[in-house]
Amino acid sequence: MLSFVVRRIIASILTLLVASFLMYVLAANSGNPLEDLQASNAPNAQQLIGARIQRLSLDVPPPLRWFGWLAGAAGCLVPFGTCDLGVDLNFTPVTQLLPGAISSTVRLVAASTILAILLGVITGIVSALRQYSAFDLVMTFVSFFLYSLPSFLVAVLLKEFIAIDFNNWLSSGDSSFGIVPTVVIALVLAFILQAIVAGSMRNRLITFGVSAAATVAVLVYMDASNWFQMPGLGAVGLFLLIGGVVFGIVALLAGFSHKRALLGAVIAGVLAYVSYFLLQPLFAISTIWTVMILVLAVLAVCFVVGWLIGGPDRSLVIRVSMLVGFIAFLLVVADRFLQAWPGYISHPRINNRPIATVGEATVGLQGDMWFMGLDAFTHFLLPTISLTLISFAGYTRYARAGMLEVLNQDYIRTARAKGLSERTVVTRHAFRNMLIPITTIVAADIGALLGGAIITEQVFAISGMGSLFARSLGPVDVNPIMGYFLVIGITAILFNFIADLSYALLDPRVRVK
Repeated sequence: MLSFVVRRIIASILTLLVASFLMYVLAANSGNPLEDLQASNAPNAQQLIGARIQRLSLDVPPPLRWFGWLAGAAGCLVPFGTCDLGVDLNFTPVTQLLPGAISSTVRLVAASTILAILLGVITGIVSALRQYSAFDLVMTFVSFFLYSLPSFLVAVLLKEFIAIDFNNWLSSGDSSFGIVPTVVIALVLAFILQAIVAGSMRNRLITFGVSAAATVAVLVYMDASNWFQMPGLGAVGLFLLIGGVVFGIVALLAGFSHKRALLGAVIAGVLAYVSYFLLQPLFAISTIWTVMILVLAVLAVCFVVGWLIGGPDRSLVIRVSMLVGFIAFLLVVADRFLQAWPGYISHPRINNRPIATVGEATVGLQGDMWFMGLDAFTHFLLPTISLTLISFAGYTRYARAGMLEVLNQDYIRTARAKGLSERTVVTRHAFRNMLIPITTIVAADIGALLGGAIITEQVFAISGMGSLFARSLGPVDVNPIMGYFLVIGITAILFNFIADLSYALLDPRVRVK
């Protein structure tokens, strides 16, 4: 293992050196960085040109100039070294430009990547298990449709039909769904759920009817309570949702015959529900670090619960308990955010039009963590949905193909022949091996996504890595381009290295040599 790590580090350093040299030379020779000043009629234009040439060493050939950049960049990779990535054409240090751009891009792509992976993998697995069913055919059509859509078109459609229409609807004062939208939403959700459940026609019809009636009841309640103006889960809603989380996680991962897993899930759900009442005073003075510490505390407590009652299948009980506790506590935090919603949308700078179409924050808006968290959410909602829809299609197809391939293996037929339940076959035997190709794709995508979704960032006016690269490429601003390259190159190499190590965790037959 040690020799493997050393070889990968050496190979990665050589790859970065060669790639950075090519990138620097090509970028430096792609245009004239003095063009804007040479075309200027300013009386001090010649002085500005001389200052830029001297500060950026433009009188030195690009191959030799690269060695100077490399000496400064090496300090960024050496502990306690001085990181110097040069300055841009306006003499602003690149080390001041990168943190803000990286922060914006991480906030944008992290949520979209996680959502795309979760939704894509789950949808792909269900499609594989329901091969050639109505659900499978519809998801196949939806996946190919989304995959073929240009990203700028998705962004524009989201602006028009979600931001503008929703804001108009909310600011009109008549925040009710109406009969037709209620019926359409109920029928669509009922169709999806009955297709997932499958089974006999009787079971599917029962599922369709129950889910449609439940959806209509929820939407009618939201209309009657003016939920979109004053949202919240409350004690009753939170109790029902946490109960649903306990039911779903146990049914999916363990089955209700596994009493220890059911007990661990119930205890984790009860602890999260009790925390809703106990933590309200603390939430009033919380910061993001307080919430993170509370999340870690919840995971630690749930781990202990699973360990104590796990018995012979301790690892499964621990996973179930921690997953239930984590999701249930997220619901508690979400309810606290919803409590800040009425004050947020009534703020003069929001004026009942909360869904933003440009920028990363509302100018001049100030408040506590919950208030500003809602502002960040409303600004990043549309670009996150845009990237999620595009990435979702690819993950769905890969997950479906991978699951179908695994389900046809001999060891799966052997597991079924031994009398194991279908849930056990899928979750304990097929799922891990299906994740191996997905791991490779995720590792490659993260490096690309951290580079910024250039088109999406342009449409929504987000100053991320993609925008930094696009702004620097036109005027041949080499140092910001190389700062962008350094971040993307290191990220791509790091996550590919993590993917290689993950293979051994997912499949014991794989050994790193």
